[in-house]
Amino acid sequence: MRIGMIGLGRMGANMVRRLLKGGHECVVYDRSTDAVKASVAQGARGAGSVAELVAGLSAPRAVWIMVPAAIVDSVIAELRPLLKSGDILIDGGNSHYHEDIRRAKALRAESGIHYVDVGTSGGVLGLEEGYCLMIGGDATAFKTVEPIFATLSPGGRKPEGKETMAAMGYLHCGASGAGHFVKMVHNGIEYGLMAAYAEGLNILKHADAGLHKADVDAETAPLSDPDLYKYEIDTGAVAEVWRHGSIISSRLLDLTAAALANDSQLKQFGGRVSDSGEGRWTVQAAIEVGVPAFVLSAALYSRFDSQGRAEYADKLLSAMRLGFGGHLEKKS
Repeated sequence: MRIGMIGLGRMGANMVRRLLKGGHECVVYDRSTDAVKASVAQGARGAGSVAELVAGLSAPRAVWIMVPAAIVDSVIAELRPLLKSGDILIDGGNSHYHEDIRRAKALRAESGIHYVDVGTSGGVLGLEEGYCLMIGGDATAFKTVEPIFATLSPGGRKPEGKETMAAMGYLHCGASGAGHFVKMVHNGIEYGLMAAYAEGLNILKHADAGLHKADVDAETAPLSDPDLYKYEIDTGAVAEVWRHGSIISSRLLDLTAAALANDSQLKQFGGRVSDSGEGRWTVQAAIEVGVPAFVLSAALYSRFDSQGRAEYADKLLSAMRLGFGGHLEKKS
């Protein structure tokens, strides 16, 4: 089938390439003319504007938006007067599911346009390995564009026989917003998994504490027995061995092992870990429905800490220690 793609960043451009390989036709637009040219070179039909993209599609038109969440509404505002009742608008970025519910209601009521939200996971590996797709929206619209999801998925096709779409790597999760809700929780879990690997490997890295002369003063807690911590462990090698047969093997561990093999000291990184919103939304949802999320909350707060958001609190702790005990702050 033919689909329009707006947004040709790392994921958008690779999704176009996978769709083209799967036999679909793609009309593409991006503010970067170089990005458009690159997709055209792969076999896509380029458009110089949103209007030209829509004109290149046949009814019912299907347009996939792959842009940052902050500009989705502006793109929809540009598209709305160009689309007609029965057309399908797909948001494959990381929008908040609240926004999906609002957009779907407005588009359906005002223009009869179907809105489908798609949580997309796969990153730069998706081109070759496929994308895990979590989809929300009405069932009719989903069925119309299902061939697109099937091609993009790791299965690369629709399910056959007793197979399920979930086994292929895509799933219609429910009504509007359900796709991004599932992807939101997916990313919250991702935060927790990443934090667990990072914290565990950090313990291994410091298992040599007993080999180093420690400060002896009132401000430093001593090791109870330095002989218990005299291991010089190669964390890169540990990450690699865990990849083979371990119950904690995963794609995240694969990426961790690759990073450590490239640079065991990770010199190119400063340790500031961004959060794009999904972790916050996951914890907010947990609070609102009264579900405990200890690990996911801690992982989110750890990211805030890495961004320097704990600096003032840490200074207050030092000020209080000085006040009640005369404890001087040690230099880093």
